[in-house]
Amino acid sequence: MNDPAGTLVIGLGSPLMGDDGVGLVALERLREAGVPGDVTLADGGTWGLNLLPLVEGAERLLVLDAVRAGRPPGTVVRLEGEQVPRFLMTKLSPHQIDLREVLALAEFRGTTPEEVVVIGLEPERVEMHAGLTAAVAAGVEAVVEDALRQLEAWGHPVRPGAGAGHA
Repeated sequence: MNDPAGTLVIGLGSPLMGDDGVGLVALERLREAGVPGDVTLADGGTWGLNLLPLVEGAERLLVLDAVRAGRPPGTVVRLEGEQVPRFLMTKLSPHQIDLREVLALAEFRGTTPEEVVVIGLEPERVEMHAGLTAAVAAGVEAVVEDALRQLEAWGHPVRPGAGAGHA
């Protein structure tokens, strides 16, 4: 089992851009699910390069986001390791470019987290619009369940009411 210290979960997106806000919705549901206090949950919103210090301090990074991978809307998309930068090259919204830059800068500085996993949903609508489409909203629970399984695999026993770290 991995040492659980140093795990960071970042929810990305903009709730004003329709399905792009799914990372923040999933992060809040994860918070409600009872993530242990030794997991840092960060509302990355559209922070861009300001995320660098958080990312550099993490041994494991879990990103929750909308990911355009050419699948039907609401489909869970999971990326690991080398898959992550390749998929982030397709612009979905401005924050993805920033995340790619954050990861590239961390790699250049030799501070990349040991493990990086992105779990998200294929968006249907990314435009000025508050709220998620029905297809994406229906997939949020699957993202949260996948995220909880990943945290368990990283040594974080998940139990309701465990509380969560905040950044």
